Amino acid sequence: MRTRVNRTLLFLIGLILLAVGCAVLIGGLDLPRHWGFSLPSWWPYRGPHDVLLSANARTRYRKDSWWWPVVIGVLAVLAVAALFWLLAQFRDRRLGQVLVHSDDDGDVVLRGRAMERALAADAAELPGVLGAEVLLTGGRTRPRAGVRLQLDRHARPAGVVSDLGGRVLAEARASTGLTEFPAVARLRVERHRARRVE
Repeated sequence: MRTRVNRTLLFLIGLILLAVGCAVLIGGLDLPRHWGFSLPSWWPYRGPHDVLLSANARTRYRKDSWWWPVVIGVLAVLAVAALFWLLAQFRDRRLGQVLVHSDDDGDVVLRGRAMERALAADAAELPGVLGAEVLLTGGRTRPRAGVRLQLDRHARPAGVVSDLGGRVLAEARASTGLTEFPAVARLRVERHRARRVE
């Protein structure tokens, strides 16, 4: 989810900057005169002597009482949003450790990535599964699993989900001593060309 939001925001910001940069460069380099084309009437920068903001545009609303509160409010919202976005990049949702209960040796700490690899390996061995990825989130004593499965085109999704819950997750819950081990599975079927029937 975070990766998708980042890509969308970066795409939109890049698109806006590209559009503004092209508008400024076309007028600043006087390309219409050099290359022999005309700009539409709404084009903001028409020649190398145009300024980005005219004196009238810069000072039009300064005497209005609402101008400075709006400017400061918008800038504050943008700054807070940028700060939250920056902090979200450093927050790792992946679970680092899982607390395993043992009657003999007390509690044992299991590395989250090791458990993810074990679960992915077990899930990849299920019938009809070509590949598996597992991401553990939640707390040390209450982990949650996000499972992504790549299925063979002949696989039965209902059977795969049943095997995942009844075998892989049940064994993981029993071996770690967890009372519950919620999971969300996302299934993706292998792409294939449709067969032509004549």
